[in-house]
Order: sequence, then structure tokens, then C-alpha cells
Amino acid sequence: MADTVREIERKYEADGAGLPSGGLPDLTGADRIATVAERGAVTLDATYYDTGSRRLARDGITLRRRTGGDDAGWHLKLPVAAHVRDEIRAPLSDTVPRALRGLLRSRVRDAELVPLVRIGTRREVRQLLGADGTVLAEVAVDQVRADRPAGPGRTAEWAEIEVELTPGGDVALLDAVEARLLRAGLRPASAASKAARALRETAPKGERRTAAPEDGTAGPAGAGPVAAGPPTAERTVLRYLARQVTALVELDPAVRRDLPDSVHQMRVATRRLRSALRSYATVLDRSATDPVGTELKWLAAELGVGRDSEVLAARIQEALAALPKELRPGPVRTRLRTWSQAHRKGSRKHLLAVLDGTRYLALLDSLDTLLADPPRARAARRPAAEVLPKAVERDFRRLAGHVETALATPPGPDRDLALHEARKAAKRTRYAAEAARPELGRPARELVKRMTELQELLGDHQDGVVAREALRELAAQGHAAGENAFAYGVLYGREEARAAIRERDLPALWATIPPPALRRGPQGGGTADSGRAGGAR
Repeated sequence: MADTVREIERKYEADGAGLPSGGLPDLTGADRIATVAERGAVTLDATYYDTGSRRLARDGITLRRRTGGDDAGWHLKLPVAAHVRDEIRAPLSDTVPRALRGLLRSRVRDAELVPLVRIGTRREVRQLLGADGTVLAEVAVDQVRADRPAGPGRTAEWAEIEVELTPGGDVALLDAVEARLLRAGLRPASAASKAARALRETAPKGERRTAAPEDGTAGPAGAGPVAAGPPTAERTVLRYLARQVTALVELDPAVRRDLPDSVHQMRVATRRLRSALRSYATVLDRSATDPVGTELKWLAAELGVGRDSEVLAARIQEALAALPKELRPGPVRTRLRTWSQAHRKGSRKHLLAVLDGTRYLALLDSLDTLLADPPRARAARRPAAEVLPKAVERDFRRLAGHVETALATPPGPDRDLALHEARKAAKRTRYAAEAARPELGRPARELVKRMTELQELLGDHQDGVVAREALRELAAQGHAAGENAFAYGVLYGREEARAAIRERDLPALWATIPPPALRRGPQGGGTADSGRAGGAR
């Protein structure tokens, strides 16, 4: 079983292989530090693993097998923010633990993880204590020796300081300690991790000494960075797609770890990808992208198996909590909990099987191929400012048609369906504008904002439609079991009233959303074909 530790630390180094001649400065009195306690020395021996192409190093990830100290075992470090990483630990074994391999699957795919560098460290530990004896942080003074375990390479030696917060400390303490270390002649470390520096400094002659960038600009797995150049439609769209592919890959381990909102965010990335491929068909050939879009639709559906039930149950629970006790007779909460568990049963296990499956990995490979060798359509090489507005305006006209249809349809199931289609069209217009925003600026940004407002209104309406269906199901189950189903009827009526309010609000909101003016005509305004369907507002 893997354990996770949130690691917040900063690293420092000095010129040469040692520390400043005066050693570490006195840290007492910095922020809340009252005393510094020596905790002795320990010898650590770690072997770092990566693919032959340094796929993990590109993303600032480290995987090591370490002996020595009180946390011997396998350690996988995933970046969270600057100076913050989650360290996921597993017991010692001869091979990479299955749990850790799963967290790396979206990045390494079927590539072999091999030992690339071995690092021996003699570590002296000092604890920084508050006046009440609380441990605020630990300072590790490391003498490091690195070499390649196989193949040619050099040996490197250096000294570095690690200052790591404990739960009793905070960032202000790190700032205060850093100020003293810098005054003593130390400087922030030149590499984000020991492994990154070791790979750079032990590189044999002829190998690039900087094996991979450490600033997160490398792009998605296997795709490489999107080529620089003039702002063509292709360049702008590919940059947007690359960001979504990166999000997909990075969210994979978060979903496996069941982190909050990770499934939703991964689903959004798949939808953005599919939507952009459809919106920008004049940039990327749909005969090549449609199969990818089909697989993205499949993945979004799989991600929604448990997510939709979870969101629906939360909506009903919230509504139920707002009901006075006298309006919810019978075992309503128990019935809802049983219903929710039945709908979620097996969904997480199923999702993990999807992420471990060959179909998902094939999709990731297809996305990499699309970015590396894009299937250009007729407008790919044309200026972004000319091509992108047309695509966004085309999506907006499609949206306008759906809204007009919904407003003209009498209340009932047909209108519900029309509003759902309008919601999907609003989402597609929003994503198209998001992709165009770097080139079109404020008008695109404003359109994204307005589409978000419209999408939220229509989304709440659709959630109510689904909630009413679930309440009918709950009422039938409760009635069949001899339970009082009154509360479900009350909740159903409230959902109906809420939906009616959303339908009433729609025309007023729609009237405030002007057609997008994204292309500059002779007078700087929008072009004629950017209006609403039928000229209606």
C-alpha cells in the first residue's frame, strides 16, 4: 500500500563541492525558531529510474529506490506547485511497485523504467524548534556523490542544503531561513532535484548535458514542443490542444489517487479536445481527427460513469437537507444513500480498469501523433486572426439556432431536449473562443465569460431534468418497499419550479449576449456573418 507525504522544501547550494567556509549560519531567531537541534547523520543510497528518453525528468518527476534512513523504500515525487511535491511511498522491493507504475502509466505508457543514476548521500539533520518545542522544519546538509550505474558517465560530487517544512511551520519561516542562507553565501539550487543535477553532471561526453527542461515547457509525451513561428491558425490551435493533452496526462495520476475534482477536470480536458477538433475542421482535417474525437467521446463517457451519479446525489442531498423535517417522513436519507451507492458501485474499479486498458493508451498515443504530425486542412497555414474568428462565429450561429429553437418550443420534454442541445452548443462556442483567445484577445475573453454564464444557466436546468428522473425512480423504489414517498414529490415539485425559473431567465440573459465581433472590418467592427440566426437577439 502506498502512502503519500506532502513535501514543501527549498534547496540551496554553494560554489564548488562544499559549503561556505563558515558553515551554516545561526538560524535561531529567524521567524519563530528558538533553538536548532542536531539529530545526527545518516547515509542514504538511492537509484533513480526513468525511461530512456527521460520522460519523467521532462515533467519534473522523480522515481527512486532508496535504502538508509527511516523511510527506506520506493519514492515517487509528483510536482504540485513551486517547491511543493507529493511524495508517494511504497515498501522496498526488487522491481517498481505496481501502485507506482500505475501513477506513471499516462507518461511512460509501455516504456521500460530503467536505472539511470545512483546517488549516495551523507546527510546531517538539524531540526528547527519553536519556543514550545514544536518542530517547525528540518534542515538537511547533504554531501552528495552521483554516478551512472550502467554505461559510460562521469562521477559528480556536490553539497546542498534542503529546508523542509513540517506541519508546525509555514512559508514565512522558509522565507526567513532563506534570507539567512543567502546572506551566508548560499544560493538557490540550480536543479529542482538531486536526480536532475546528477543526470546533467554525470553525462558522458557527447551527450547533451541538459537532458530535459525543468520548467514544464516540454509538451505532452512523445509530442515535443509545438513549433514556433508566425501566428498561423495551425500554431494557435495546436498550442491549445497541447495544453489539453498535457492536462489529460497530468490528471491521470490524480484520478488514480482519487483526488478531489480530478475526474471532473480530466473529463473537461477530453471535452475541450474533442470540441476544438470539431470547431477547427478547416485547420485540422476531420477525416484524420474524427476517429480521435470518437475515442475522446468514449473516454469522457467513462469518466462520467461515477462522476454524474456523485453530482446528482449531492444535488438531491442538498435539496433534501433544506426540507423541513415534517416534509420528509420515512427513511428518505437511507433510501437516497442506498440508491447512490448502487449507482456508484463498481464505478471507481471500472474507471481504473479503463485507465489501465490498451484503448486508453492508444488514445494518448494518437493525441501525441496528432500534435507531432498534424493532419493539416486547407486553412492551417493561414493567419490565425483570419481563420479563428470564422470558426468561433460559426459555432455561435449554431448556438443561436439552438437557443431560438428552445425558446420557440412549448414547455415539456421537447424543450428540455432543445435546452440541453443549446447547452452543448454554448460549451462548444466557449471552448472555441478559449482556443482563439491568445490571438483575438479581449473580444474572445469576453465571449468566454458570456458563454460560461449561459452554460451555467442551461447546465442547472439540465441537472434539474436529470434530478427529476432520479426522484421518480426513488419514489417508485420507496413506494414498492412500503415507504412514504411524499418527500420525493415535494423535491420533484421544487425542481420543476427551479427549472421554470431558469427557462424564464433565459430570454433575458440571451438578450444581453451580442454576436461576437472578432474580426476587424473597415470600421473596426464585426462582420456581417457574425450575427444571430435569423437576425434575432
